[in-house]
Amino acid sequence: MEKAVNKKEMLEKLNRETAKINWSELARFFAAGSTIYVNSSQDLLEVACAVAKDEHELFGQLLKTGNVSRVTDEQARQWLDQDAVVWASVILPWVLVQEVK
Repeated sequence: MEKAVNKKEMLEKLNRETAKINWSELARFFAAGSTIYVNSSQDLLEVACAVAKDEHELFGQLLKTGNVSRVTDEQARQWLDQDAVVWASVILPWVLVQEVK
């Protein structure tokens, strides 16, 4: 995304591109190691915006606190077994996912 795009515009764009999707449809991204779990205590769009803007320091803090992490094998298996629906936002090469509450 262009740096000239302000945060509000970026959040609006990300919101339009974020959707609920069955986890089974994201399994190939998980297999490729491209899925990032966003804890429900975080705003998925804010995290996606930080990733899109390459805000390494913020993302590092989120990783350190456990608010974002790679999707684990256990999570993936559980979501597949439950035929779970997750929120997903694609910020290439990543797919950020958050459980639907």
